[in-house]
Amino acid sequence: MATPHIEAAPGQIAETVVMPGDPLRAKFVAENYLQSSTCVNRTRNMLAFTGDYQGKPLTVMGGGMGMPSMSIYATELCRAYGVQNIIRVGSCGSIHEEVNLGDLVVAMGASTDSSINRVRFRGYDYAAICNYDLMRNWIDKAQAQSVNYRVANVFTTDTFYHADESIYEVAASLGIVAVEMETAALYRIAAEEGIRALALLTVSDQILKQQRMSTAERETSFTQMIEITLDSLDQAS
Repeated sequence: MATPHIEAAPGQIAETVVMPGDPLRAKFVAENYLQSSTCVNRTRNMLAFTGDYQGKPLTVMGGGMGMPSMSIYATELCRAYGVQNIIRVGSCGSIHEEVNLGDLVVAMGASTDSSINRVRFRGYDYAAICNYDLMRNWIDKAQAQSVNYRVANVFTTDTFYHADESIYEVAASLGIVAVEMETAALYRIAAEEGIRALALLTVSDQILKQQRMSTAERETSFTQMIEITLDSLDQAS
């Protein structure tokens, strides 16, 4: 049934959802990779499309920016539509000298400055980690194509414009390679709802070198990450 934020009818959302942050990126994926895709959600312009990829049903849907937005959509997808796999395909900012624009990051875990997971875990620190099988499937496909990637911890932040960026130095000293805004919430919701989740990230900003992709590049240039992700889903169940 429809939710306050998703108008899709029962059966219009597949069990596996690929979720970029930008709804226009969702549209790009649907138009270029899905067969017979249909737009199943336009509420708040958070576009969602369901079609077939290599003969299997697949939904691609925007998730918005930040943990609150991700939390709303991921929770409703699980509870109202029975989604079993959510794979975030997003962007991140590198805080590592050797991780540059266009590089791929597999978020094995996500640290955070948000209290959202701690509130849910009665004041304790929750270790937000991905689903191993989804990660292993993705890595197998990447290795088969000789694609370079980095498996690492990322930093999920509530704040895009930090008043003091010294936190990046602390994060980097702990082996964290990139900053983004959704993964820690996604991984905790996946654990709560008993589903599988993985976040794949393309570096759109190199924070240390003050480099960034254009808006157009953010919408359409993440093809390598998307193609590996879609091909890895043939093992998802």
